Amino acid sequence: MSRQPHHPQPNEHAHYRQSTSRAAYPTFLSLHETLWLQTKWCLKGLFDAFRWDLVVRTATSDPEIRSNILKSLLLNLLSLTSIYTFDLILQPLVHDHPSWLHRNVGWFYRVLWLLPVVGMSFYLNSSWCSIIAKRTFVLQHGNRAPQQQPVTYTGMLTMLATSAYRAVMVLTSVIVSFALGAIPYGGPMISFGFMCWIDAYYCFEFIWIARGLSLSSRVRHVEERWAYYFAFGLPSAAICTWGSGLANAALFALLFPAYIIMAMHSRPVPQDPFNPQSSSEGSDTVRYPSPLIPIRLPIFSVMIWLNDFIVRILSVGGSVGQPRHHRVPSNSSEKAEEGTGIELNRLPSGMRKPSQRHHSARRTVERNVTRNSDSTRKRD
Repeated sequence: MSRQPHHPQPNEHAHYRQSTSRAAYPTFLSLHETLWLQTKWCLKGLFDAFRWDLVVRTATSDPEIRSNILKSLLLNLLSLTSIYTFDLILQPLVHDHPSWLHRNVGWFYRVLWLLPVVGMSFYLNSSWCSIIAKRTFVLQHGNRAPQQQPVTYTGMLTMLATSAYRAVMVLTSVIVSFALGAIPYGGPMISFGFMCWIDAYYCFEFIWIARGLSLSSRVRHVEERWAYYFAFGLPSAAICTWGSGLANAALFALLFPAYIIMAMHSRPVPQDPFNPQSSSEGSDTVRYPSPLIPIRLPIFSVMIWLNDFIVRILSVGGSVGQPRHHRVPSNSSEKAEEGTGIELNRLPSGMRKPSQRHHSARRTVERNVTRNSDSTRKRD
């Protein structure tokens, strides 16, 4: 007696499809669970922003870090003293004075003393902070620290282009901050929140660059962990909002070395913003945050758009007479931030490097081989 083959019934097929689609449907955390996680991440960022014990321990353990912190401290204190001397003493004394010399003494003070001192302070502070960040990274990671590349002419040009793009980023962040502050009613609070993220970004930028993260990766990292970085930048932003614009910048430069050290020792959370409970529960099930709370906030979208706009304006002069290529805006910023010229692909084929001509020829051969193989399959 032969066994009859079993044919699945329509109900079995429907049940299988339902179970498969149910398993494929994403699982979300509840709203209060997501809010609690965001609160914990915010508190973690606030805690990491008050680790002054790490700053003292790092400064006292390494003489190079300690000397650069002291130089930065003294120079920025000189800048602050010069700024508040003018704001609190000179300006009230010469205000509405009938004499022309007395009325313009503030202008002479700014041009001949204040602006040179503050400008030199910012320039030297930037170099000292780079030394502090590199030395702290070496103390933490040892041989895993990036090796110093030999200085060449091309390397110097790349360094200048990178510095210029960072200066553009600082300028656009200031423009966006003032624009947000001009919004009626809630504008100042929105501007303050934006500056919290900006301060946190620049505190962590050194370690991200040392680890080889691109501009888009750094921006995405902040925007997907917005609660942590908002809290980390909150203390410095709060301290640097009470004085004039120049005084606030000098205050941030004064605190900047300490927050770089704190950022080097911090561990931003969550590790995986799309599955924030994976590390705590140890489960393979992916549970996304509640859809009512965004995973990623477009914090830097306007600033990146302005950067792309400026990069495109600066590249117009080198593209006269050349065919236009439509590019993704972030690609222009990425190239400019890395110091590479965006005009390289616009060069004629005869002016390109031999390696570029070799890669172009190889891609052409690969496309021809693919077409020949496809036509052979069709004949078979």
